[in-house]
Amino acid sequence: MKNFEFWNPTKIIFGQDTISQIGQEAQKFGKKALLVYGKSSIKQNGVYDKVLKSLRAAQLEVVEFSGVKSNPVLSHVQKGIAYAKQKQVDLIVTVGGGSVIDTGKAIAAGAKTDRDVWDFYIYQATIEDALPVLAVLTLAATGSEMNFTSVLTNEATQQKYAIDTPWIFPKVSILDPTTTYSVPKNYTAYGAIDIISHATEGYFTCEDTWTPIQDRFTEGLVKTVMECTETLLKTPTDYQARATIMWASTLALNGLLTAGIGYYEFPTHMIEHSLSSMYDIAHGAGLSIVTPGWMKYMCQQSPTRFAQFAKRIFGIHEDSTAKTAEKGIEMLKAWFEKIGGPTTLSAGNIPAEEIPQIAANAEQAAILWKLKGYTQEVIIEILNLCR
Repeated sequence: MKNFEFWNPTKIIFGQDTISQIGQEAQKFGKKALLVYGKSSIKQNGVYDKVLKSLRAAQLEVVEFSGVKSNPVLSHVQKGIAYAKQKQVDLIVTVGGGSVIDTGKAIAAGAKTDRDVWDFYIYQATIEDALPVLAVLTLAATGSEMNFTSVLTNEATQQKYAIDTPWIFPKVSILDPTTTYSVPKNYTAYGAIDIISHATEGYFTCEDTWTPIQDRFTEGLVKTVMECTETLLKTPTDYQARATIMWASTLALNGLLTAGIGYYEFPTHMIEHSLSSMYDIAHGAGLSIVTPGWMKYMCQQSPTRFAQFAKRIFGIHEDSTAKTAEKGIEMLKAWFEKIGGPTTLSAGNIPAEEIPQIAANAEQAAILWKLKGYTQEVIIEILNLCR
């Protein structure tokens, strides 16, 4: 196990009927809040009314910024930053899933600078301050509710990049699993795939392979997510399954699973970001396509970790490490398909003839993220395994 520091300052309030606490938590950080959310879903399921009632009961002035879409875009964030500055808000309250929280984080950072917020995402500037961010989570997937990351797409350049800075850790996140009862089946599935990807990218790419406790954390989380997802596709309002998935989402990317594993990478996210920046596809759906192909490519070089995954997740024991690993990858791909995830480029309506352009786009991210070995040619090989 490698040396590490683990620090996560986000306060989590978890459980039914907890949304009413957002006001008392928010008032600790100011008197005027920018309420950031998507479109109509939180108004239809009653979450919007609960949040607004709590904020007003705590004597907060509320101004609203709505219209966040899946895979949030720079132009919308820039409007939010201008609005936050105009209204001179003290804090950001986000109500939604990862796209909404990531948007709120970007606005929080941009509101405290005169620079273009995109400079932070391309590492041309460093964040030195941000407004406080709070979250009410309504979609379990990204883990943004308890991490220091924000992902944003520059639609003009078709670049989808991320920032990581302690300034944007949410101060408080409220996780009421009942808010996810109305999440459609496809987004429940995509969320589960995203959670599994977050948990396993470090597992497969870690510098130190003697990480038994981290491995067991990850394997247990993945198996549990798979079980609960299947429950939810049959019974969307199963509270225990929704609660488990919501907490799994948070744990998968809050730093706990990767503490002590040393250097690790997010190559499937890097490649997927090109898909969802260039095409109209949900992030989790893109990961469903890229993950099996990337696993096949890496398995050809070193099958050991993939064989361990196959044994412990699916109980597979073939007569060689390579065969065990390959069978495990097939089983994971079949499970993605079972829950409704696309596992080929064609299934995601992404033209295979555009693989070179996708790979060129992804190579830019690989260079920015300093992922060694991910040249355009290598990414083309991986994407060809996703056909």
